[in-house]
Amino acid sequence: MKILIILPNWLGDAVMATPAIELLSKYYPDAKFTFLGSYVSAEALKYHPQCEKAVVDETKKASSRLLATYKLARELGKFDLAITFRNQIHSTLLLRFTGSVICIARSSWHSMLLLSHTPKIPKTGQHLARQYAQLAMTNVDGWDKQTPPQKLHIEAKKFDKPTLGINGGAAYGSAKQWYPERFAQVVKEYSNKFDILILGAPNEIDIANEIEENLKSSGVKNYVNLAGKTNIKELCAYIGACSLMLTNDSGPMHIAAAYQTPTIAIIGPTEYKQTYPWMNEKGKIVRHEMECSPCAKRECPLGHHECMKSITASEVIEAVKELGA
Repeated sequence: MKILIILPNWLGDAVMATPAIELLSKYYPDAKFTFLGSYVSAEALKYHPQCEKAVVDETKKASSRLLATYKLARELGKFDLAITFRNQIHSTLLLRFTGSVICIARSSWHSMLLLSHTPKIPKTGQHLARQYAQLAMTNVDGWDKQTPPQKLHIEAKKFDKPTLGINGGAAYGSAKQWYPERFAQVVKEYSNKFDILILGAPNEIDIANEIEENLKSSGVKNYVNLAGKTNIKELCAYIGACSLMLTNDSGPMHIAAAYQTPTIAIIGPTEYKQTYPWMNEKGKIVRHEMECSPCAKRECPLGHHECMKSITASEVIEAVKELGA
């Protein structure tokens, strides 16, 4: 059985789609998956043992995205089942253009017009992992309604000493980012217990360097700054090996959940009930209830960033203690 899966673009969202993919794997054990997605999502998920092909979707770069989408669909060919985790017209069109009979997407005006299965899935108060699972199981009889944990098929590295991973960035925008000096304050508290690993994407090097400078000035020396120096596979392997992750709401937060890495997640403007670390028994979030949150904006629309600014280093230190790390 051939199954096409259009992955979410964001790394964290792609990881939150892994429970749905594990369900498809369970109910279609002989299936061969073709994953289509952004570079980061395809790189993270292509190691699934049932993945036959992982394709990076570059149609957005074409002068005519419609034509590029049609050509890509014809190259991919027909599938027994095709599903998109994106609620976007070009994804709907791509499924249609493949000629696959069973095509699944969330209900929208374009999916209802063009595809065979378009369930209405409530978002409010429901984690995205569960939403994706419901979407994937649309055409499956006998699903027990249980959504499994997140899972990545990349082997974790092994460190000689307990290691604290830090992720100070958040690809979506500055509103989700806590402050470098506060990360450093927390890290200093635990630098005698852990070696320190600073992580981040190429566009997060500046904030990683700020964290490093704050660590230097506070006398912490046992750290390595790998921001911008790892590929997706290496990033996952490093996070999977950490004894503790300190992170904003970000892709690395969800990667940590996939490995059950003990995690403190600092969350501000996000719809956290939809994106908290799914089924990470060792995960803990630190957030403040605000009248203006969740705003889900890339930058604070009110200019004060109080949802993150009001979270102190001492609160996060206390959260680490409560986690028992």
